[in-house]
Amino acid sequence: MAKETQNEMLKRLFIENNLVKEDVFKHKFYNIITRQGIDKIMAANNIEIQYEILNLSEDHTHCLIKALGKKGDKIIETFGECTPKNNSNAYPVAMAEKRAKSRIVLQLAGFYELGVFGEDEAEDFKRPKN
Repeated sequence: MAKETQNEMLKRLFIENNLVKEDVFKHKFYNIITRQGIDKIMAANNIEIQYEILNLSEDHTHCLIKALGKKGDKIIETFGECTPKNNSNAYPVAMAEKRAKSRIVLQLAGFYELGVFGEDEAEDFKRPKN
């Protein structure tokens, strides 16, 4: 059997995870999955996540969250961070959690290794306005 190309793998993962056109968009060099798409992938793969705040500044502007994700027997750890330098929102803890969630879900589901990111991972990854 011939090895799948990267585009074939992505197409297969999109189908297996019930993603639709609105769940994905192209940003410069990357495919970006929306927050709704991340939630679909998490549900389709029965991914469980536990979060721990490792650092929260007194003024609540800087936050570091550790996420421990589980899919079957596979367990991985990653982090989500938020500072005024990478966040323009007034809720850094929620943003750090969203970033950790996107990363761990995409890693466990096999998207990350194909260069796919979540829209919450960086301010620059927002869908362009039409």
